[in-house]
Amino acid sequence: MTADDSFGRLDDDDYPAYTMGRAAEMLGTTQGFLRAIGEARLITPLRSTGGHRRYSRYQLRIAARARELVDQGTPIDAACRIVIIEDQLEEAKRIKAEHHRTTQP
Repeated sequence: MTADDSFGRLDDDDYPAYTMGRAAEMLGTTQGFLRAIGEARLITPLRSTGGHRRYSRYQLRIAARARELVDQGTPIDAACRIVIIEDQLEEAKRIKAEHHRTTQP
C-alpha cells in the first residue's frame, strides 16, 4: 500500500484507523467499556497484525450511542440491543428511499 492509498482511506468510515486506547479517549470512556460492547457483539473491531483491536469511525459512532444510553442508566446489554435495532431501522429507511428513488418515473 502506498502513502496515497493510506490517505485515501482516511475518508472511509469503515477503515479501522483507531487503536483501542485512542477510541476510548475519543469517546471519553474506558477500554473495558469497548471490550464489553464487543462481548455484547455490538461492534467487532478488526485486529492488527499484532492482534490489537482497531476501530473505524462508524464503530465509534455506534459505541458513542451505546455510551449515551448507558450514561442514562440503560444496562449495557439492553443499550447494545437498542443501538442494533436503531441501526437496522436506519438501514431499512435508506433501502426504502433508494428503492423509491429508482422505481419512480
